[in-house]
Amino acid sequence: MSRALSQPDQSYAEATAKVADLIAGTKVGMLTTSDGDGGFVSRPMGSVERTFDGSLWFVSRDDSRKAAQIEREPRVNVSFASSSAWVSISGHAAIVRDAAKLKELWGPGVSAWFPEGPEDPHTVLIRIDADGAEYWDTPGGPITASLLSLVKAKTSGEPYKVENDRVDL
Repeated sequence: MSRALSQPDQSYAEATAKVADLIAGTKVGMLTTSDGDGGFVSRPMGSVERTFDGSLWFVSRDDSRKAAQIEREPRVNVSFASSSAWVSISGHAAIVRDAAKLKELWGPGVSAWFPEGPEDPHTVLIRIDADGAEYWDTPGGPITASLLSLVKAKTSGEPYKVENDRVDL
């Protein structure tokens, strides 16, 4: 069922829980930064936080192009896609040098990209504090149910319904 965007009756906790639910199974997002010349650059990033609470966490190097772009222009976007949902999260990013938090979030997937380990002085965290999110969630969830919904829409003449909302975080 489609809802009007920016539901005023939706609390911060409800909005955050909805976004958390939609991105829970998707560990890789496309982080978009500004290149400084008015263009945008997107790249896949593996999220390291266990549960979305209004912030997203990624591991990077402080001497990377994306780190320089974030320091110059902290407004970013991260998009996630699964077989049944798409989420676009806008917010402000910061380079975080916190050894304890880095060790807390460190895992085997991170080690594959950063073999020097969390002790490497160039390994940092990127924290993105979300301002808002827009999502599209297909009815019935998995792709099979979505295909059935598409067939039903085609045979009934009724438009295919996708839940779409914009939430402030």
